[in-house]
Amino acid sequence: MMQAMKLSHSLRELGQQIEDSVDSVGHSGTKLLRNIGWVSAGITALALGVVVGRELRQRYKFNRRTPYDFYAHSGDQAQDVEFGVGI
Repeated sequence: MMQAMKLSHSLRELGQQIEDSVDSVGHSGTKLLRNIGWVSAGITALALGVVVGRELRQRYKFNRRTPYDFYAHSGDQAQDVEFGVGI
């Protein structure tokens, strides 16, 4: 019974020491995590803007096709000729 009480007392002291050390480190860690969060949110917004902008541009170009675009390759034979290979 006495050992259990001593063990629980030492565990409480250990828990208190851990909380104190976390609190002292927590203030600078909070700023770091907040900055990382803002940078992550900014990069996410940038990536989303690039994807949405690319999709809108493709749709715009697709809706503004000319008759030349419709029939540009109408008479071409299906040949697998590669141009600009460099050989």
